[in-house]
Amino acid sequence: MSEIKYPLAKETINGEDIDALCEWLKSYPRLTKGALTLEVERDWADYIGTEYAVFNNSGSSANLLMVAAALKCGLIPNKKIVVPSVGWVTTISPAMQLGLEPIMCGADPKTYGIDLDELEQICERDRPDAVIFVQVLGVPHHKERLLQLKEKYGFILMEDACAALGARYSDGSMVGTVGDMASFSFYFGHQLSTIEGGMVNVNNKELYDMLLMLRSHGWAKDLDKETYDSLMQQHGVDDFHSPFTFFVAGYNLRSTDLQAFLGIRQVKKAEWASEGRNRNHLLYAELLEGYVEFQDWGDNYPVSISFGALADSTEHRREIVNRLVENGIETRIYSAGNLGRHPFWVEEYGTYEEEQSDKIHSRGFFVPNYPELTEEEVRFICKVVKGEL
Repeated sequence: MSEIKYPLAKETINGEDIDALCEWLKSYPRLTKGALTLEVERDWADYIGTEYAVFNNSGSSANLLMVAAALKCGLIPNKKIVVPSVGWVTTISPAMQLGLEPIMCGADPKTYGIDLDELEQICERDRPDAVIFVQVLGVPHHKERLLQLKEKYGFILMEDACAALGARYSDGSMVGTVGDMASFSFYFGHQLSTIEGGMVNVNNKELYDMLLMLRSHGWAKDLDKETYDSLMQQHGVDDFHSPFTFFVAGYNLRSTDLQAFLGIRQVKKAEWASEGRNRNHLLYAELLEGYVEFQDWGDNYPVSISFGALADSTEHRREIVNRLVENGIETRIYSAGNLGRHPFWVEEYGTYEEEQSDKIHSRGFFVPNYPELTEEEVRFICKVVKGEL
């Protein structure tokens, strides 16, 4: 195998960030969750455009918190939740772990998010109380119709935007503002990194309070004083016991102020990261048009973590992948392909077969995208994909 010259992703934490972190550490600060966590939450809520944000230890944990909060707040009474065939295992696994009934929905042929025609059929047939969808690879999904279906059928809508930081709709609204809650990931290789980290964005105060309690064992320490005092009075808890009284069966999904320190600096880079990835994404599309298939974002603003494409066949993909590897260009399958073909799903519910999901599974691949990738490098990668060298 050739040496990797063009990785799929590069770390967004740079030397200046590390130097600043080292200087901060010399002050012997509080490292566990503290004031900096609150600061990065405010910064991220302001950037996305929501009332609240809850920092946690990963995008996967963010998905778990969303589903658990919705369930605990009584918003999924019939236990039925629609999950996507294309995304990541931890978009789906919280529903399984929490005893819900997941109903898989296939992929839209344009954005690769959930197919809204199929979603409507599921809503008519099964009347789910919840839907979780993915903003696949930073390409905004069909917002208007999705919200129309939410209004018509009354489900709570959760938005997995873990791989879509900075993407936005043609009206200027950010990905992460469509659902009742939205998850983001700050993992290496995503648009921004805090080493490990995640965030849930939300506007509803009841959900926000539940997210805070579930994140930290189920206690109320992170709630505002009025809500905190009300809970203590409601349950007859005295001042001595109040810090260590647990109101829900929570988790420990906290991040640390070390990650928050990095996160505060990363939020300031959000537009730089988005602009670079968008620029490369559009150039890939221009150069690969007619040779491979890829998502259609219409007038929206895509911000991909990698550029994803579909070859003409599995054999065609093999040929492309071989060329990429021979030229030191890192590649991989398209996200996780069709999640309904993975053992975790098949062993519980049987194989899920659907045309677009299976195309992505058998023909999809990634090529690199990160802000530092130059136009010359994108053009070279496209020539390799097309076998023009």
